[in-house]
Amino acid sequence: MGDTVLLAHGSGGLLARELLDDLFLRYLGDDELHALEDAAVLSPIDGRLALTTDSYVVQPLFFPGGDIGKLAVCGTVNDLAMRGAVPLYLTAGFILEEGLPMADLERVVASMAATAREADVRIVAGDTKVVGRGAADRLFINTAGVGIVPPGIHISARNARPGDQILVSGAVGDHGLAIMTQRHGLRFESPIQSDCAPLSGLVQAMLAVCPGVHVLRDATRGGLAAVLNEIAGQSRVGITVHEEAIVVHEAVSAACELLGLDPLYAANEGKLVAIVPPDAASTLLEVMRAHPLGAEATIIGEVQAAHPGAVVLRTAFGTQRLLDMPAGELLPRIC
Repeated sequence: MGDTVLLAHGSGGLLARELLDDLFLRYLGDDELHALEDAAVLSPIDGRLALTTDSYVVQPLFFPGGDIGKLAVCGTVNDLAMRGAVPLYLTAGFILEEGLPMADLERVVASMAATAREADVRIVAGDTKVVGRGAADRLFINTAGVGIVPPGIHISARNARPGDQILVSGAVGDHGLAIMTQRHGLRFESPIQSDCAPLSGLVQAMLAVCPGVHVLRDATRGGLAAVLNEIAGQSRVGITVHEEAIVVHEAVSAACELLGLDPLYAANEGKLVAIVPPDAASTLLEVMRAHPLGAEATIIGEVQAAHPGAVVLRTAFGTQRLLDMPAGELLPRIC
């Protein structure tokens, strides 16, 4: 294949076939993918389908705790899981820049394969395009995902109700600050690791004991603050959260203080927000804490009828302030 990606790798000729056989098919070993047809033909699915699509342009491509390949699988799986769907199939489209080191591409594809196995999801179709130097930033990935929503599951950002409790599956801000510190060469005594992880297993454990979960969201761009504001607006309710209940790792807090950032607005790629009926909150908290991806889960607040569309933060000093939507992109290119 050579040491770097060439324009000829996207030509459909011999080099393109070598790239397909020696790299993509070697790691992404699904039978449908290996058939090399123009479309995957899948078994019939009985139930409601969930469909999502996303694109990944993170810079740098590799960061503590993950890389663009792992991120692409996790992000797509998590979007399906946030509707209560069991993820089944993914597609992956690669935009490669001429000159991309082949070793980097192989590392990304291997990571995607490993993460797909971890999430128990199949990558059944894909595509590769190569663009000239300067026409992209090394590597972009586009994905689509399909899952099935079990009977009785009706999760939506419009379902929050006054009295509901708000749970977060762990510490916030890890991914955004891992990207930022890596990008700018910052070093801390405790390295900041991205929380990038597939959340479908955690969600299925939660729904097994409480199929009546009202809202699930993964707090990616805009962080916890943006997600809470979106839910408050879509459900037309007020939300109050308690600062002392929100977990922020010490290294993330220190980095935010140094950089003048608020961890509540920093991106996450392995944390979810759950809004649940009040009588289910304590049971769900136990289930979440029993799962590796929910060990630091907490109840951070409640939904109210008052101040619809607004999120109020009760600070550690006993004061209150509005937790607004972010005015701009605090940490560009985090996913």
